[in-house]
Amino acid sequence: MWIALGSNLGDSVQIIRQAMDRLEALSTRPLLRSSLWLTSPVDCAPGTPPFVNAVVGLSPRPGETPESLLAALQLIERQFGRPAQYRRHEPRVLDLDLLAFGAVVRSDPTLTLPHPRAHQRRFVLAPLAEIAPDLVLPGQDRTVRELLEQLASDEVVQRLDPVTPPQRP
Repeated sequence: MWIALGSNLGDSVQIIRQAMDRLEALSTRPLLRSSLWLTSPVDCAPGTPPFVNAVVGLSPRPGETPESLLAALQLIERQFGRPAQYRRHEPRVLDLDLLAFGAVVRSDPTLTLPHPRAHQRRFVLAPLAEIAPDLVLPGQDRTVRELLEQLASDEVVQRLDPVTPPQRP
């Protein structure tokens, strides 16, 4: 299972690291963790602060379903201060997106799998390519690495060095 993390309010680096630690409890094995990436906002209002993004891979607990995992992700978002009701593309303390749940394909009002825009977003593909370059997302015929290499996008993504403070992309 692949989850994208994003934050652009508060101490985003710390928030993403803490969220990764919380996600660890949902996994039966240690998480696969990407680097943190500073990324330009996509489809956001002018003046929106940059995001810190990452991706993790987890091994779901026995009996876990896409819906139960989504509910757990939404609970973690609320615990970090994200309101239950929010507008799409607004700044946020924490955003957790379920990118893929194995080979499950689903499209309903509450959950679409795989994430419908994951293959079009550099801020998703760059960290995902670090930890799963040969992954083929359901419905795609190219690996994550190939999708990233062929992506035409003006998004700016910069891997964060843990020693260097973040700079605006």
